Amino acid sequence: MNTHYPSPLQVEWTTLQQDHERHERCAVGIKLAAVALAAFCTLFGFPIELSGTLLAVVWLIEAMLRTVQARLAQRILRVEGLLEGGGEGAGAFRFHSEWQAGRPGGAGLIAEYLGSALRPTVAFPHAVLLALQLAMAFTA
Repeated sequence: MNTHYPSPLQVEWTTLQQDHERHERCAVGIKLAAVALAAFCTLFGFPIELSGTLLAVVWLIEAMLRTVQARLAQRILRVEGLLEGGGEGAGAFRFHSEWQAGRPGGAGLIAEYLGSALRPTVAFPHAVLLALQLAMAFTA
């Protein structure tokens, strides 16, 4: 019987892809939580200083999640390149060691998170919710 087992790179790709999709689902949950938080803050009359800060924190949490997701995507692309080149196991399971080798310092990490926060797919709906909170604070 000839049983074919996936190569280490195929196993890694599958694992990374599943994790990438989990991050996507979590991001949708964070967006829904932001909408619920904004509605809650509005209904109960939270001051803009508090509601705005809470919404900004939720936005940054999503940015951090999306930054990790982007790192997963980079590694997925690297694994796909190795698979395309016929690699069976060389270079597999190197996600953290490769990231650690190029890890930015504290300021670099903060810049990475802020860059993620400003991407349109991350900024929506957070920027809209903050703008609505501000508009309601100044019209009340």
